[in-house]
Amino acid sequence: MPDLGLNVLLQGKNMARLLGGLWVALRISLIAVVISIPLGILLGILMAGKNPVIKAILRVYLEFIRIMPQMVLLFLGFFGTTRAFGWDLSAEFAAIIVFTLWGTAEMSDLVRGAIISIPKHQYESSQALGLSKRQTYLYVILPQATRRLIPLSINLITRMIKTTSLVLMIGVVEVLKVAQQIIEANRMVSPNAAFGIYLTVFVLYFLACWPISLLARHLEKKWR
Repeated sequence: MPDLGLNVLLQGKNMARLLGGLWVALRISLIAVVISIPLGILLGILMAGKNPVIKAILRVYLEFIRIMPQMVLLFLGFFGTTRAFGWDLSAEFAAIIVFTLWGTAEMSDLVRGAIISIPKHQYESSQALGLSKRQTYLYVILPQATRRLIPLSINLITRMIKTTSLVLMIGVVEVLKVAQQIIEANRMVSPNAAFGIYLTVFVLYFLACWPISLLARHLEKKWR
């Protein structure tokens, strides 16, 4: 039986430390999700509107966030701005800001796509029934867009949770950072600890994201 290094998890508080690191990653992603989803919905509605100035500004914001790798955004948000402006930001708070900006941009594009995917005859039928623009959006467009949007937004949440693994690069002690610390501390007594520890991290991320993926699949089947 090969030594997978799993015995390291039973030593001291290693497993509890991994779970604590996972909670740090989940906390960052969940705070960012709670903030970015309503902001993304608002910006997505504005992007689907007819004001060219607002659409142009939001398009620049979206493309900037989309083109820039998340790791570069983290470096820019933590190391760059703190030195340039003298801000006293913790690494975790900087990570929340960056993931909120990223999540808002992605969510706004999903909302925009969901709204513009509604056929034009839906608007025309609403006008023929005497509904105002506000009533058309509230009772006709938004319910249909929400039906298309929810599975996509849930997948975005899963992506945000997984991408929080990058925050270790700016010094946040999350689950991957804790895993590295445990591996380094046990390198001599358990040379194969890396396999067992990273396998455990994989399982923890899987358990965190799998229920969300199942929910997205369920909603897709229900609303198909």
